[in-house]
Amino acid sequence: MDVDGGGKRVFQRLGAPSGDSRNQKVCYHWRAGKCNRYPCPFLHRELNGPPHAASNGAANAAPKRGHGFASDDSSFSVPRRSPNFSGGSTWGRVHGGGNKIVRKTEKLCNFWVQGNCGYGDKCRYLHSWSLGESFSHLTQLDGHQKVITGIAFPSGSDKLYTGSKDETVRVWDCQSGQCMAVINLGGEVGSMIAEGPWVFVGIPNFVKAWNIQTSADLSLSGPVGLVYALVVGNDLLFAGTQVKSSKFNHNAYPSTQDGSILAWKFNVATNCFEPAASLNGHTLPVVSLVVGANRLYSGSMDHSIKVWSLESLQCLQTLSDHTSVVMSVLCWEQFLLSCSLDKTIKVWAATESGNLEVTYTQKEDHGLLTLCGMHDLDGKPILLCSSNDNSVRLYDLPSFSERGKIYSKEEIRSIQAGPGGIFFTGDGTGQVKVWTWLAEQAAAASM
Repeated sequence: MDVDGGGKRVFQRLGAPSGDSRNQKVCYHWRAGKCNRYPCPFLHRELNGPPHAASNGAANAAPKRGHGFASDDSSFSVPRRSPNFSGGSTWGRVHGGGNKIVRKTEKLCNFWVQGNCGYGDKCRYLHSWSLGESFSHLTQLDGHQKVITGIAFPSGSDKLYTGSKDETVRVWDCQSGQCMAVINLGGEVGSMIAEGPWVFVGIPNFVKAWNIQTSADLSLSGPVGLVYALVVGNDLLFAGTQVKSSKFNHNAYPSTQDGSILAWKFNVATNCFEPAASLNGHTLPVVSLVVGANRLYSGSMDHSIKVWSLESLQCLQTLSDHTSVVMSVLCWEQFLLSCSLDKTIKVWAATESGNLEVTYTQKEDHGLLTLCGMHDLDGKPILLCSSNDNSVRLYDLPSFSERGKIYSKEEIRSIQAGPGGIFFTGDGTGQVKVWTWLAEQAAAASM
């Protein structure tokens, strides 16, 4: 998923002040997006928040419509960026400082989860689904019976779509938070994305394509096995597939090996998607795809990332720095970010030759599953990263200072940004939680 970077200047800021906290003067160079002092003796945040944040705070706060999660901007869609890769950054320069959340025990109370902890406020473990003052839990969507594998918010829609391995897609009303429809697909959902008015759902042996404006309902044949990843770029739909096959329903698909990426192109005249190409090179299934800078990036179970030209559909480079499955890839501004079961997040930037190299590695204690990028209500870039300890960590970028943590009963496999400061997480139990960012002044008041 590409995310709107909101201007390259954000990558020249340090995420949190490291100087004397008693100095209440805001750094002039930080406001201009040019501060390169570390540590800086002045504040790298607005004391009262920018005027637009103050004016939008009430609109972007948790809506008071029962258990709904709609915002005033229900037509929000995440714009697709085309970053120009370049080297040099301040990644991780204040890691471990700034806004790092510190608590006596960062572990969820199992008895509280089951509803029978007798210690109350005196319990040494957490009685909350999250840590952090800049966001809060809004509501919970119950209905799915198995792990959530996709969350989609189509452009121009007031409905949220969620897909699960329970073989269903549920459609939720954003005003009431109620489930409006359950679509039985006859096969587990491996992935799901929204692009404009289209919702694409990967199921065994097919990709379902729904247009919420025209009510078109198409089945795209070609894949054999589960579709793990989907992305749209250069008017092509790409799908990462699972297994080897020697027979496809269209001549555009020759015999393929594990790790193929299939591509379709929409034909306006026939109002259908036609097979366009098969991208071969990975030796094991592709589980993550992202588009940026006129490139397609694919992360695979073979521990590698491949860089493909969207024009020629040829592989330009293979990145082999990860030592386990590359679970998620993300384009943000001039950087490529990737996470893996090898317990690292890697930040890639282009050298003078144009090839990507690792410019920063963030080490974690657990295997990593999903990356999602978004902005808080003050316009600051945030990276959300889920891991197999059933948690999601929220980091300021580029500093990797910790902003907070989200907990769940089981692994969180899906994270999706929504409209008006709202975002969603889906876990292994089938629960979808809705979260909202808080304006800086509201977060300060809650402390």
